[in-house]
Amino acid sequence: MLWQLAQMLWVGGLWLLHIGLLPALGKFGLAPLLIDEIEDMLDALMVGFATACVISQALVLVQAKGLASLWRDIRGQLLLMALYACAMYFVVRFDWPGAVRWEEFSYLVLGFSGLVLVLQPVPGWSGRVREAHP
Repeated sequence: MLWQLAQMLWVGGLWLLHIGLLPALGKFGLAPLLIDEIEDMLDALMVGFATACVISQALVLVQAKGLASLWRDIRGQLLLMALYACAMYFVVRFDWPGAVRWEEFSYLVLGFSGLVLVLQPVPGWSGRVREAHP
């Protein structure tokens, strides 16, 4: 359950921010510079939150499948890629402030690794529905 909750929050939040919220702010008639400032702040907050959620998902995967699943299982590889994208986002943001394109690239890698992760089964779940016994 923690896996699905964390996944919904970080993957959904990343995409909702750029597909829903920021275009809506533009429709309200806010100044473009204000929208850029809001986007800059919310991007950093969302990537920080995604980092916490990715770490919690990695812990769930390790508990369900073992430590080796982080590099042998596709879910573990996607989580490591997402964690790397989070780290690169903040490294570029703080150490190389003029490289906005690399910051955006890290954000996109994080978002697309989350989308591919959504297509993977939940660790420890067989996919079969249990029958209710009276």
